[in-house]
Order: sequence, then C-alpha cells, then structure tokens
Amino acid sequence: MWIKKIKLNNFRNYKKEEIKLKKGINIFYGENAQGKTNIIEAIYLCAMGKSFRTNKDKEMIKIDSENSIIEAEYEKEDRDGKIKISLENKKNVFLNGIKIKKLSELISNLNIVIFTPDDINILKGGPQNRRKFLDIMIGQLKPNYIYILNNYLKTLEQRNIYLRQIKEEGKNQELLDIWDEKISEYAVEVYKYRKEFMEKIEKQIKKTHKEITNNKEEISIQYISECNEKEKYKKKLKERRNLDIIKGYTTKGVHRDDFIIKINDKEVNIYGSQGQHRTAILSLKLAELTVVEEEIQEFPILLLDDFVSELDKKRIHNFLEKIGDIQVIITCTEKLDIEKKEIFVYNVVDGKIYKEL
Repeated sequence: MWIKKIKLNNFRNYKKEEIKLKKGINIFYGENAQGKTNIIEAIYLCAMGKSFRTNKDKEMIKIDSENSIIEAEYEKEDRDGKIKISLENKKNVFLNGIKIKKLSELISNLNIVIFTPDDINILKGGPQNRRKFLDIMIGQLKPNYIYILNNYLKTLEQRNIYLRQIKEEGKNQELLDIWDEKISEYAVEVYKYRKEFMEKIEKQIKKTHKEITNNKEEISIQYISECNEKEKYKKKLKERRNLDIIKGYTTKGVHRDDFIIKINDKEVNIYGSQGQHRTAILSLKLAELTVVEEEIQEFPILLLDDFVSELDKKRIHNFLEKIGDIQVIITCTEKLDIEKKEIFVYNVVDGKIYKEL
C-alpha cells in the first residue's frame, strides 16, 4: 500500500499544491511553521476522516478561504483508490468519486500508523490516551468495532442522563435494568475486540523491544478491564447503582479500560526514564505496524511527524532498519542521512514544496 499523490487546495497554509510521493522513505524538511505537519495531517484526514490536531474542521481551511479540498490517490495490492475530502460549512467525503454517507465507509481504505511527539503521552498521560490508541488502531482494521463502540457510548450517555434524573427527579431505579442489559452487551463486545488486539500487540512488542535494547530490557503489556463477562459486569453495575446515582455517572465500564506497560517489571509511566519512555513507544508503534500488516496482508503507510526531535540518531537508525520495505512519510527540521535506504527529499518553505534531486 502506498500513496501516489496528495493534492491540497486552501488547506492550512497551502494555497494549491500537488505532492507526488514515492514508495520508499519520503522526507519533508524545513524550519518550524512552514507546513510540514500539515502534510501528515492531510494524509491522516484522508485515512481517518478527521484530524489528529483539531476537532474543528474549519481550522484546517486556509485563512480568508471559504472551503478546502484534499485529495489522495493511493495504490493497494488489489486495487487503486482515490479519496477526496471537501471542507466547507460541513465535511463531504468522496471515495472513488462517490459521496459516502458514513465515515465508517472511509476507514480501512487507507491504513496508516502515525508517530508524533505527543505520542509520548500514550504512556505518560491518563488512560483516555491509551484507549484512544486502541480505538484508532482497531477501528482501522475492524470498522464494526467503531459501530459497537459508538453504540456503547450512546447507551452510556443515556444511562448517565437517567442516573441524574433519578437523583434530581426521583425516577424509578428499576428502569436502570434496561440500560444495564444493553450497556453490558456492548461492553463485552468492545472488550473482546480490545483483548484480541492487545494479545497481538503483546506478542510483537516483546520481540521488538528485545531487539531495540539488545536484550537488555524485558517489556510486558497488561490490558485492564472489568467487562470480560456480561453477567459479572451487570452484577457490578447493580452493586454500584447507589454510588452511580450519587455521582450522576457510570463508574465502571469499558470507558474506564486501561493498559500498563512495564520494563523489567516496573511500570514505565511511573519509574521509566525519558529514554525508556521513548524506546517503549517506538516498540509499541513497531508492534502496531506488524499487527496491521498481519491483519490486512500488506504494510500500512507510516507517518512520522517531527521524528528527529524525540530520538537520537542511533534510535532513528534502529527504528528505520526494522520497518521493512514500506512507504514512510517523515517530517523534520533538517535533512536525514539514512544509510542503506532509498530516500526522497522535499524542502518545505512557507506552504511550498520543492523536491530535491
């Protein structure tokens, strides 16, 4: 799988730009605030239907412009494809010239793995960061997962509203049984998807981390959930019903799931050094890359934003040596000299891209 071409019209700081990409390593370098990350964002937008930087589509439209159009032409082993996204008063998405009704129809057409400086927060930040990582990865591979997760979240919201109505209006507690039955059904399905993929990640991350650290460190990953069985989860909801009514929200569920990464039996987010954090997140991303490849039988596109700022040259070299023959899009402030790799270099200056020979 690889992207052949990206077209940007009135996107961020780009007026009109066409970027022809190669199958190997594509490096976009330049000073800060020139538009490098905007390229990564455009590709992510075409893959996921949303930005990883903002929840407001209008922020992606060039200042003083009314609309923006982003297009990506890609090639997979079994077919070619074209994605077009139009941003105006609302977002319209076209897949091979046909307007789609739901974003779930877009996801899984263009598979990506992304690494950004903010990814360190997957380990350092709260559980919501780790759940988001899982949801993005699984959602790309199993669109039905997003459907089930959204149903769970809608039911959760409805249950929370009713909990507050019980507290404030004295409504019948027994009617919570209706919400408990439905939310338990969705929760267990979400759990099954997450458990399956965490097992695949665990298998890959152990091998990868040993190689990166020259067998000096042992990494482990543990998925934490209380929703592995429907009846047990329903029982827990009933036990905590009074507490949930007092608080006005559901205190247990897959919306509280988490996973813990340990190095040499010590939790990275508590005891890990800065170097261990970075190495652990690299191992996690490499594991993700392999899991995606095994699932779809071809490698996804790897997006590395501001890659150099977080890693020393040795880690960069080791990382790129292990990614195989796939398309990589890298943004950085200076040119990268990567041994034994075919690279294609582009200089980014104030929303203009200049390919170097």
